[in-house]
Amino acid sequence: MTATAPLRVACLGAGYFSQFHYDAWARIKDVALVGSADLDLSAAEATGLEAFDSLARMIEQTRPDILDIILPPGGHAASIRTAISAGISTVICQKPFCLDLAEATQIAAEAQTAGVNVIVHENFRFMPWYRAIKASIDAGDIGTILQATFRLRPGDGQGPRAYLDRQPYFQSMPQFLIHETGVHWVDTFRYLFGDPVAVYADLRRINPVLAGEDAGFVVFDHPSGVRALFDGNRLLDHKSDNHRRTMGEALIEGAEGSLKLLGDGSVALRKFGHMNATQVLPPDQWQGFGGDCVHALQAHVVSALLDGAALENTCQDYLTVIRIRDAIYRSTETGTKIGI
Repeated sequence: MTATAPLRVACLGAGYFSQFHYDAWARIKDVALVGSADLDLSAAEATGLEAFDSLARMIEQTRPDILDIILPPGGHAASIRTAISAGISTVICQKPFCLDLAEATQIAAEAQTAGVNVIVHENFRFMPWYRAIKASIDAGDIGTILQATFRLRPGDGQGPRAYLDRQPYFQSMPQFLIHETGVHWVDTFRYLFGDPVAVYADLRRINPVLAGEDAGFVVFDHPSGVRALFDGNRLLDHKSDNHRRTMGEALIEGAEGSLKLLGDGSVALRKFGHMNATQVLPPDQWQGFGGDCVHALQAHVVSALLDGAALENTCQDYLTVIRIRDAIYRSTETGTKIGI
């Protein structure tokens, strides 16, 4: 059964990244923002919406169709259970999803039993360059894919003050590069190449102020012989006017050509044996985060609810991402390739 516009949206959380959620919701047709909740009531009030310091009270007074949870993992399970108990039909929840695989699996089961859509806010696959790359792959532009590389180079991880001005909790995360950041490409590689059957990882910590790792390599064995490399180093940069746009560069290579993503968000196609490349996607002009991928994800959910289309990133499907993440850490611990 499809929903009816306008969809009422309430948001839980008013921290740093929430600004992109609130801005995107305000620009989506057929949506009405009805409330913001945060333990810091002043932060919720700063959104300009009706403000609450209690999720239960916000739900009771605003009766949203969609609850957008913009919290760290420790708050996910309890918030989703509150939404389920209140009869909310659709929840969007930020990543990393829940505290661990066991908790995520339990929440996914409870949501499925209750008939509640829980969508993980994994937005990188919605970046316009990955949509363009996917369309080019599906069109057969580069033929059979043989390998792919993404080089993460945000250049924000040097020195004792790394991350303190934007997301200070990064410094204390016991698992950092993959759990917080690399997981975006775990999901994006799945989107582009299918679920991997095995991973091999070599992770390390370079900046001593961090509790977790900030650099390393992960090799993914994808179906049909595709090998993908995630080459991550948060201390190094890449050529870009905005290092948080793409956060690095990618190269996808096939038997009939290759696709290259640059730091300006552009994608170029070079056919096998040719010297020149053609532009598949022009440089990105969006001044906010990640090619406006937050808006693209949220608009996808709204469209699916109104039109009855299939939802991407359901929490049941996202369990695979968590399993792959855990396998990456097991591979580093054991020094072996881990089957998924």
